[in-house]
Amino acid sequence: MKNQQTKIRTSDFVQDPYSFYDNIRSTNPIYKGNFFRYPGWYVTGYEEANLILKDIRFQNRIPLPETTKKYEVLKNVQKQMMLYKNQPDHNRLRKIVSERFTPRALEQLIPIIKETANGLFCHVANQKRMNVISDFAFPLASLVIANMLGVPKQEKDQFRQWALTLIQTIDHTRSKESLAKGNDTTLEMIQYFQQLIQKRKQDPQDDLISLLLSDNQNGEPLTDAEIISTCILLVIAGHETTVNLIANSVYCFLTHPTQYDKLQANPLLLDSAIQEILRYESPTQMTARIAAEDLTINQTEIKKGDHVYLLIGAANRDPKKFINANSLDITRSPNPHLSFGSGIHFCLGATLAKIEAQAAIQTILEHTQKIKFETTEIEWRNLVGFRALKELPIIFE
Repeated sequence: MKNQQTKIRTSDFVQDPYSFYDNIRSTNPIYKGNFFRYPGWYVTGYEEANLILKDIRFQNRIPLPETTKKYEVLKNVQKQMMLYKNQPDHNRLRKIVSERFTPRALEQLIPIIKETANGLFCHVANQKRMNVISDFAFPLASLVIANMLGVPKQEKDQFRQWALTLIQTIDHTRSKESLAKGNDTTLEMIQYFQQLIQKRKQDPQDDLISLLLSDNQNGEPLTDAEIISTCILLVIAGHETTVNLIANSVYCFLTHPTQYDKLQANPLLLDSAIQEILRYESPTQMTARIAAEDLTINQTEIKKGDHVYLLIGAANRDPKKFINANSLDITRSPNPHLSFGSGIHFCLGATLAKIEAQAAIQTILEHTQKIKFETTEIEWRNLVGFRALKELPIIFE
């Protein structure tokens, strides 16, 4: 089906993607178009997105073209990442890494995460102001990832720049400059984790790298390249998802004060509130697949090799699935959002991200009576696949 072409400037989309989503969804929930220089099928319907996410005939792929001879270091690391693996390699990697993301393993992290969040807030408490991202969310995420990987706390600060650089390489807004910088950063990270792997081979610890190495020795072969790629993926995903979820949560409460009042009056709504913010202002806005064969989804014929772009932020606001889809309601139940995906690629770190966000918001609830924007000039980062604020300065009482 040929659709009437809709045009969108990246700058307009970044500030308000939801009007764009509504526009193309009203034409066709599986829309054939060419946005941000990427032709393919753009999926905005919840039912359609959920079907495709669960269908293994729609395969993952690395963001960079397989044929490109540039950015070899970056491309080779992406190829080894679980995020871009298909069966059976995906399950092999996921089975091993998931041992660190079981409910029991994560339960042990909760006291550490709460203590860290409390310590970070107390550090800025007397100032009565903070930048939610640089003072709170990023240091929290960095310390948690450092703990999981067994990285010394004093070395965590480089994680932020690494994550900020590499997220640009997988977004539709990527440029030659960002890819070249990402390639250099990837080489730097490879060298860093190679050294850490060698240390863990000689002196194993209770951390993820040691776990991956021990499984390597027990007959489930993981190469050093796979271990390094897993560490790099954890640095990216562990920061971007968590930091943006915390910042987007605070942003939503500031722009929806009655909802925040409701949470203050009943803190037991915290889990429900985080779920609703995941739906309403999802940190991940887009994920891609490629059709491995000719397929038909809800009467739309998709050919083998076609690129499919799942607009998660749009599916989460599909009025066919959610009542008052464009309204924030922290009591919404049920809330089957797709912010962590669906099917075999459901985000392994989903529970950890929610635990960190809950700890962060609970800390703010416990230490403040009122929160307000420090400035009205709030900007979103120039990304189309992710919903991420540049900064979020607030004042509090």
